[in-house]
Amino acid sequence: MSGVPTVTLNNGVTMPQLGFGVFQVPDEETTAAVTSALETGYRSIDTAAIYGNEAGVGIALEKSGIARDELFITTKVWNADQGYDKTLAAFDASLAKLRLDHLDLYLVHWPTPERDLYVDTWKALERLRADGRVRAIGVSNFQPAHLERVIDAVGTVPALNQVELHPLLQQAELRAVHQELGIHTEAWSPLAQGGALLKDPVLTEIADKHGRTTAQVIIRWHLQLGNVVIPKSVTPKRIGENFDVFGFELDQSDLDRIATLNKDERTGPNPDEFNAA
Repeated sequence: MSGVPTVTLNNGVTMPQLGFGVFQVPDEETTAAVTSALETGYRSIDTAAIYGNEAGVGIALEKSGIARDELFITTKVWNADQGYDKTLAAFDASLAKLRLDHLDLYLVHWPTPERDLYVDTWKALERLRADGRVRAIGVSNFQPAHLERVIDAVGTVPALNQVELHPLLQQAELRAVHQELGIHTEAWSPLAQGGALLKDPVLTEIADKHGRTTAQVIIRWHLQLGNVVIPKSVTPKRIGENFDVFGFELDQSDLDRIATLNKDERTGPNPDEFNAA
């Protein structure tokens, strides 16, 4: 997959460690952005039903002419569609919009604890995997207690947990839980929302040292931690820059300095409290 390193999920499926995200990309801009990403060399695309742009992704995939087995496509079931039967129907709808006959990874988007449907939703994902309609299944925004409940109830371990993770929210405790359970960590909002992190003096100094952009340094940091990372952009130049992160390496002093930036500071919702429909 274009020379991008891969990780092996706990069911043996391999996944590119660097992918392209389309969160907050309007559907009418998504096809062009994904096309640019695929031309750059990305082969892993991450979307979600709630983003409203699965159709735009599907058009780009179909037009690309890239063989299906070279692509790794992820989407997510939204909160309002949780529950066994509703999840199965939501999967069918997402697959149709994406113009695919199977998915590589399907995620429960949020635990939404007040709804208390994520175990039944997980059972639907298990069914989809057993039927060969998705190669791997996982979760997003799950805290350790949510992970433990799914594992205790169903007996299977999610392949991956996609969570907010960036230098201001390094999630060391959660990553340790993932490592113990054999769950891969995937970072959404890897550069933090709002762009303030790109002006951080520590990160800009490290970027200057390596002759790289601050975004490239942050993405490289994720990769060296072992995270799967899915930066987003609609600008071809930045899409290319975010992919060009394999020609340098952060040294231990760089990693130590970045470790000091953690503030446990979220830019998105708290998973223990977020229950939006």
